[in-house]
Amino acid sequence: MASRGSILVADDEESLRLVLEAALTKAGFTVVTVSNGVDAVKNVQEKEYEVVLLDIRMPKLDGLEAFYQIHNLEPDLSVILMTAFGSVEIAVEAMKRGAFEYITKPFNLDEVKILVDRAIYMKSMAQRVENLTQEVQTLSQEVNGCSRLIGSSPKIQEVYKNIGRVAPTKATVLLTGETGTGKGLVARSIHYNSERREKPFIQVNCGAIPGGLLESELFGHEKGAFTGAISRKLGKFEMAEGGTIFLDEIGEMGLDLQVKLLRVLQERQFERVGGSQTLNANIRVLAATNRDLTKEIAEDNFRADLYYRLDVVSIHIPPLRERGEDIRLLAEYFLRRYSLESGRTKIAFSPEVLQIFMNYAWPGNVRELGNAVEHALIMSNSTVILPEHLPITLLGEEVGDTEGQDHHFTQPLREILAATEKAAIAEALERTGGNRAQAAQLLQISRRALIYKIQQHQLN
Repeated sequence: MASRGSILVADDEESLRLVLEAALTKAGFTVVTVSNGVDAVKNVQEKEYEVVLLDIRMPKLDGLEAFYQIHNLEPDLSVILMTAFGSVEIAVEAMKRGAFEYITKPFNLDEVKILVDRAIYMKSMAQRVENLTQEVQTLSQEVNGCSRLIGSSPKIQEVYKNIGRVAPTKATVLLTGETGTGKGLVARSIHYNSERREKPFIQVNCGAIPGGLLESELFGHEKGAFTGAISRKLGKFEMAEGGTIFLDEIGEMGLDLQVKLLRVLQERQFERVGGSQTLNANIRVLAATNRDLTKEIAEDNFRADLYYRLDVVSIHIPPLRERGEDIRLLAEYFLRRYSLESGRTKIAFSPEVLQIFMNYAWPGNVRELGNAVEHALIMSNSTVILPEHLPITLLGEEVGDTEGQDHHFTQPLREILAATEKAAIAEALERTGGNRAQAAQLLQISRRALIYKIQQHQLN
């Protein structure tokens, strides 16, 4: 029988190592055991593992430090920490830094096997979602050409994991997040990683269709159902049969139509407008909104019973300003895409442009970033994109008539932000004695991003 993967067990208790080795080997894994943190790090350097089981209290190099070193070597490697009750807080802190999970001693062997299986499954699903390309290429209108999920920040990694959790199920999913964050892309990712992937994916923007027409759009209508209904029309629910229907901007739907949608979710049945035949709906429903539906319920704009039917599982897509590590990656992606389309392959961002991208708040999120890159590419006639090629909204400069405005600020916004950022980095470096890794943790950015910013601000 082929091995299900390699597992590294690091614990200074020989009896526990033997028990774990026997149980995991019986479950079909190849198991390597070591007794200290130094050997654990060395093994990860020399061999590939699917999962590492790491005790926190070990000689030579404690498990926490070993985890940090392993995480730096292999950020995507799943590490499960084994801890006594008194060190649970340490384990939780390690999870915030990237550990997969922790278990407290004494533990049940079945619990360990379940965690190992889940770690391997989550890794494979996250990889599948991240590598989506051709299957979701039609999403270009929704996220400005971004045909797959892009990013490595902790928050977008959590989205990958949630997609991996819900995709194989039949659950209704509610996607929340600001406009332009990529809710439609996440919906397609869920569909194309589900058992319904060979069936239709139908998207309906509930906010773009007037209420009187939306019912017909969703459920279809019979000939003569209303003025202008000259023939029978199939609705989106029929067109999505066996597949997935994605109801974007569900918060814009009127209360009368919400009642009919609730029936579809509860009974999986509906009728065409003007018809009497009851049709079955073998579909999965995904919905998205940029509104706070709980607030809409309190204001009697949204039905509570429909909300609870939609919110079986909720996935929040973070705004771009909370994904600082992904901004440059996304900008480079859009630049490659649009430069290839225009036949200008030898073009790059200047360091100043990248710094502006990092300083900007991106209220329009990924969609706005894509628009900004496309705008800059059009405005530039050289091989380098400069600040002058960017949309004026990114530069923090005053536009138009300034009469009557408050002239308290005499610097452009980008200079104010740059000075604030420089001061914050300098303070973080001073507090950590110049330790860049610790300073990056304080600032909640990657070490690579910190080094880049140190160079940009000419800090020693």
